[in-house]
Amino acid sequence: MRSLTVLLAMLAALAAPIAADEDRRFPANATFTTLQITPLAIEGLTGDEFGNLYTTGRAAAPARCPVWQIGPGGGLVEFGSIGNAAPGCNPSGIRRDRGGNLFIADANQGGVIWKLTAADRNPAAPFATGVPGTNGLAFDRRGNVWTGDGTTGQGRVWKVSADGKTVTEMFRIQPMRNSTALGATQAGDGVGRQVRSFPPGTLANTLGGQDLVANGVDFDRNGDLIVADTARGALWRVEFDGNGNVTSRTGCDTTFTANTLCLENVLVAHPLLEGTDGIFIDRAGTIWNAANERNAIVAVTRGGRVVEVFRNPPNAAGLRNAADTADGNEHILELPTSPFINGDRLCVAQSDGNRRDNSPNTAGEVNAAGPVGARGKISCLDQSLNGGGDRDRN
Repeated sequence: MRSLTVLLAMLAALAAPIAADEDRRFPANATFTTLQITPLAIEGLTGDEFGNLYTTGRAAAPARCPVWQIGPGGGLVEFGSIGNAAPGCNPSGIRRDRGGNLFIADANQGGVIWKLTAADRNPAAPFATGVPGTNGLAFDRRGNVWTGDGTTGQGRVWKVSADGKTVTEMFRIQPMRNSTALGATQAGDGVGRQVRSFPPGTLANTLGGQDLVANGVDFDRNGDLIVADTARGALWRVEFDGNGNVTSRTGCDTTFTANTLCLENVLVAHPLLEGTDGIFIDRAGTIWNAANERNAIVAVTRGGRVVEVFRNPPNAAGLRNAADTADGNEHILELPTSPFINGDRLCVAQSDGNRRDNSPNTAGEVNAAGPVGARGKISCLDQSLNGGGDRDRN
């Protein structure tokens, strides 16, 4: 017994410097400040090497939906636009590739991905079609685009060829309920469980149920794909061989499709990750999560430690949806969705959705349910990331 105690103490001593080094990377008493309020609702966020940020507004048809550039100190200019069709565009994920092209996921029109280039910032036709629910975006080393199926809740993850012509379902994240995964092929609600957020859900009904499992995506330095599981509050890791084929085990539960990942592929699941939406992996290998339903930013280290970097403080009403003053509202998050890191600067987009900590969303700075209509905002961490920061994109 004593030998075991000594061994555990030695292991703890070895791990302590690593944990301490990781802790120094996360600012103590982190604070955020609003950089820019947008006139339309937003979700995705990306940036360039000059410190500019980019996001896309959601507009009703038939107007084209604006793509905005936001300077390092704020200031909104229209950079380009994407097409629209009834009932309106629904852009979410946005990523910039090595060539400076912007790719935008839009769940409207059956799921399309747009590509804005230096030669054409207002494309007439999508880069890729037939990607239902497309949400987060990531690029692999071959230039293929990867995306999840978002709010469709079936957990599908697609690879879109570099030319946009071929869309392939590569695997599925296991949803919370098998009927969600199989859709109309299985009657009733199937078996499993469903996550509900209060409000808008109540004990008497399933209004507001969260089925979204395949959300944000990003590749780590090893070429593994990390997928944010919003409903489960988890991150999945998917491995590939040298030809890009999935090697992570699938098919463990026959009530799901055969290409559904086994639960052993969950990298980490944690209550702090509940509602994890967009993710960003920095050069230190830290996975940054926008835990939207908790109005929080959570980091997962390479060693698997889960650290809450920021969460809205409670206000006088005992809620985390707003501050007690207008000035205080400039320093809170309102359903954060998409983190992005420029250098050592972490910024995040917010959609002000009416869920959990952010409900009721009639309060706060952007007040999406108010008379002005749906808006969004971008906030940035006031402190640097102390040696973390961005990295070369895949």
